[in-house]
Amino acid sequence: MSSDVPVESVSPVHVWLVPTPVGNLGDITLRAIEVLRRADAVACEDTRRSGQLLTHLGVSKPLVRLDAHTMKRARGVLEQYPKLAYVSDAGTPGISDPGAELLALALELGGRAEVLPGATAFVPALVLSGLDGGRFTFEGFLPRSGRERRERLKAVSERGETSLIYESPHRLHATLQELAALCGPERRASVTRELSKKFEETVRGTLPALAERFAAGVKGEIVVALQGAPVQARATPDEGFAEQAAAHAAEGRSVREIRELLQRAGLRKNDAYELALHATSNDADHGADHDHGTDHDHGTHSNHSADQDSAEQDSTGQGATFTD
Repeated sequence: MSSDVPVESVSPVHVWLVPTPVGNLGDITLRAIEVLRRADAVACEDTRRSGQLLTHLGVSKPLVRLDAHTMKRARGVLEQYPKLAYVSDAGTPGISDPGAELLALALELGGRAEVLPGATAFVPALVLSGLDGGRFTFEGFLPRSGRERRERLKAVSERGETSLIYESPHRLHATLQELAALCGPERRASVTRELSKKFEETVRGTLPALAERFAAGVKGEIVVALQGAPVQARATPDEGFAEQAAAHAAEGRSVREIRELLQRAGLRKNDAYELALHATSNDADHGADHDHGTDHDHGTHSNHSADQDSAEQDSTGQGATFTD
């Protein structure tokens, strides 16, 4: 159990966020079943869908709908059912669904909150993509249209680490085309759909090849993994910000102070942090060189990989049996 302060809760409220399978029902965990049986009731986004799961598991509990439109009644639900398990339609609650609001309410009421480990779609999709998984950003669903969508896509295209995006079947082709226009023809990506189901599929390739592959449409739940931008393609902050960072470092300011000052001047948080770190490091190196007369040699390393223009398809079968 996690808590903000080391005191025992006096509230009877106890909320569990319980992951459910993203496809194959065999992926439910034993602990998840145990919690569903212990709870006073099960809250969910879709009572019909979650009811089918409970029937399959042999669990008989009251079902209460709590989705984005009905979460306002959560306080009353917790008064009636203080030991409440919450499930989303698929995967781990609290990611791209209202589960996080319920957890926050439980903590506000002085109750306990637990999140069980379990199924989620973007982690298997990341590993299946074959792209760098050392660092990644989970974007969830992109805005459907307008300025906010354009800005998010631009930010994703400039990011240095792998990006993971949930996308709907009818917007997939347009998203791949927009990303290809922003990232260029050589950037690689993967499209994974129907994870752990009979027709699970992962297609890998360049963005233009993937856009062509899915031009005719597709069905299922989809995760797009996008390769990070090469260093030369990333947006660089204006030189004026670099000069400001250097001046602040010369004044002896800390990385945090410089970052906050650059943010107030209009620079994005990540760029501000990188400039602050670079400026303080350079200032320290300059001081060391001045005091000790040392010279530094800087080596440059580059990695090159051959990209294939055609999309490579990897389809799995039932998704129920895994072997080493």
